[in-house]
Amino acid sequence: MSDATLHDAKRDPDDFAVSLADSIESFIVAVTEVSRGDEPDSAVPFLLLEVSQLLLTGGRLGAHEDFVPDERYEPDVGPEPDVDELRERFATMLDPVDVYSEVFDPYVPRSAPVASRISDDLADIITDLRHGMAHYRDGRVSEALWWWQFSYLSNWGPTASACLRALQSLVAHVRLDQPLAELDGLDTDALGPEEQLAEEAGRVMVAELGGPMTMRARSVSEDV
Repeated sequence: MSDATLHDAKRDPDDFAVSLADSIESFIVAVTEVSRGDEPDSAVPFLLLEVSQLLLTGGRLGAHEDFVPDERYEPDVGPEPDVDELRERFATMLDPVDVYSEVFDPYVPRSAPVASRISDDLADIITDLRHGMAHYRDGRVSEALWWWQFSYLSNWGPTASACLRALQSLVAHVRLDQPLAELDGLDTDALGPEEQLAEEAGRVMVAELGGPMTMRARSVSEDV
């Protein structure tokens, strides 16, 4: 984000909040629509685009000075919306490329990769974003900004970054015609040593992605 944008955000925090809320709401709506499976052939590139755009919003939050909520204790926003259906739809749509391996913290020496799921990532990100949106819609703008910034740094930011890496890798494998290797038991329920996870990449070939989930690029005109 440019210095000018930062300066404008500090001068007019209401505009900054509106811009963030619009971006976050757009992500929630778009990803929810993708989960319905109406266009499964373009799901992966579309998710790549949406997660990339969301991380730009996260970068704006991370670069901004700390937000401080008006109240000492967070007001109750009521029950969290259920995301299990969305999670399950993505798990079905993305099978068998849902599971991937990721290094949780690149600054921890010799960190072993852990197994993650794109479907879990998307559901967790939306849960965090919706929580802040509930505050925003109730008029608690400072609380919403604080929550989005805090959860970006602590949860949805790292989750979205890992998810983006997996999605980008999928698109690259298909576009560059590089088959994925066999997945041999990689699962989020069991963590293995680094050597074992290094040998586990995927149990589907790129040719298989050409069926129900081909990588159809979206034109620039579709996103403007």
